[in-house]
Amino acid sequence: MIILDGGLGRQLEAMGAPFRQPEWSALALMEAPHSVRDAHDAFIEAGADVISTNTYAIVPFHIGEERYEAQSEELLTLAAKLARDAADAVPHSVQVAASIPPMFGSYKPDAFEIQGARRMMQHFRRFLAPVADIFIGETLSSVSEVTTYLDMFADCAADLWVSVTLEDVDPVADKPRLRSGEPLSELLLSVEGLRFDALLFNCSQPEVMNDAVAISRTELETFSRQHGASRPMIGAYANAFPLMDEDYEAANENIHQLRKDITAEAYLRFAREWVDSGADIIGGCCGITPDHIRTLAKTLKAPPPVAAPDYA
Repeated sequence: MIILDGGLGRQLEAMGAPFRQPEWSALALMEAPHSVRDAHDAFIEAGADVISTNTYAIVPFHIGEERYEAQSEELLTLAAKLARDAADAVPHSVQVAASIPPMFGSYKPDAFEIQGARRMMQHFRRFLAPVADIFIGETLSSVSEVTTYLDMFADCAADLWVSVTLEDVDPVADKPRLRSGEPLSELLLSVEGLRFDALLFNCSQPEVMNDAVAISRTELETFSRQHGASRPMIGAYANAFPLMDEDYEAANENIHQLRKDITAEAYLRFAREWVDSGADIIGGCCGITPDHIRTLAKTLKAPPPVAAPDYA
């Protein structure tokens, strides 16, 4: 079992780092980069095997076109270094996942534009590749976002993970949908034969993850068996946001209160379901803290092997 870190942006807020909309987690990178390193360290100490670069908000949607043009190279390079340094500071293996965010804002599939996205993704790839053990496209909301990302990173040396966000305002039982409204089944057909090492689901409420994990496990295993290929890993990392009925379109404009019922133990119960349905990778998104990750790591990770006694 691979354990990811939790929600970096809301962890920065909880630690007292500079944090507001629209800059989100990029503000700490600009004004208090030491706090980003502290957040990485906290998740590693909690047991995360993979930490994500603080690059989710380094897009014009969050920092504006002018700052993006002037500062994105510096910010991407700094975020990469902070994550790599944190991973390298511990004696055990911790991998760095280079976070490739939705280029035009979370939960906004209608704003996606392929050529603009390709230009920005290439920019991210250039400055994050030197530290990336993994590239992970996160919170992707449509089939077009996913296939564009996979095309842009198909030949990268790092492992290639893709993570989509699911409709959770009006879910249909056993019929998971992307935020675009496209069924998960359409996504699975669209990525058949494409290179990716893991398919994950993130930044949706935990209640909608299990169906997606189970369906993906079945479909990917069938395809892999038919083509003599290894099955991509499957993962989930949910958020602790409330259900966003009335202000759903304003997901990137407000700082939402977090659900109080998503305690570490409650989140673990969801995670156990995902594991039983076939998840190989578990972590957390917005509002999932080091305490949540510590509980996951202690419960879901196999204990290290005990060395045989040396009687020599």
